[in-house]
Formats: sequence, structure tokens, C-alpha cells
Amino acid sequence: MVASSGFDSQACALAHGAVEAAPDGRAVVAVFDSPVATQLLHFAATLGYRVALADPDLAGVTVDADTDVVVCDHDRPELGAALRDALASPARWVGVMGSPRHTAPHVAALRELGVAEADIARVHRPIGLNIGSRTPAEIALATLAGLVADRNDRPGGFAF
Repeated sequence: MVASSGFDSQACALAHGAVEAAPDGRAVVAVFDSPVATQLLHFAATLGYRVALADPDLAGVTVDADTDVVVCDHDRPELGAALRDALASPARWVGVMGSPRHTAPHVAALRELGVAEADIARVHRPIGLNIGSRTPAEIALATLAGLVADRNDRPGGFAF
């Protein structure tokens, strides 16, 4: 029989809801109000993230090195400016929704604004784990699954 370590019993207590995880300071900012943003912020708050909605831009929203910025609409005219501002912030992670089968409009928008190629390359797209997401809740779930994997130092798998 293997003796249980403190970590194992703490992990078990967390899994059974006997104790709550200590907040680690991580935040999720959803940019552009949409059904996906609504689901994303709901799930993120449930998972212990600080949450905020930024629409149409990041003005008035705190973005620090513990913040993951998720742009929830790739068709908005403010897309380039929102991403430029997110990339200029200390955000830990920046991603924009969009299908890998379609053109990435954020690239052209950022180039038009003079954003450096190295910064453009920091934008994650598509976002989330490849679970075949279609509905707003599924897209939010896939996105947060990837962010939680990253938070827990696991590979998760953003690749498609």
C-alpha cells in the first residue's frame, strides 16, 4: 500500500469539492460582446479566473501579466485595433476566435496598423482545443480547456 502524500489528499479534496482552489490571480478578458464571450466569462469565473468584458476596446480594463485576452469576434471592424492594444499590453496570452479553414483577417488588419511581424505571430488562432466546437458554449469550453491546461503546465493541445 502506498502512503498518501499531502499533495494527493489536497488534490482529492479539491476534486471532491471539499476545499476550494486558492485563486492564482489569473484573469480572462473577453474582447467584443458576443454569445461566446458570455459563455467564456461565465465558465472562467466558475474556474476561479478574474473576468472582464472589453467592448469595443481595452480602455478601462485591467490587463496584467496574468491576463489572457480572448478576442471573441474576427469580423468586427475594430479587430486590428483591439489586437494591437492587447499585444502592446503586458497580457500573458492573446488569441482570436476563428476557424483554421478560413483566412485570418487579423493578420492584414495588424499589418495595416504597422504591427511588427513578431508581435503578429504572438496571436493564437485558432483558439481552444480541437474538440469540434460549434456552439458558443462549446467554443468557450474548448478555449478555457486550453487555458486551464496552460495554467497547470500541461500541453493541452491547441494544435489542429
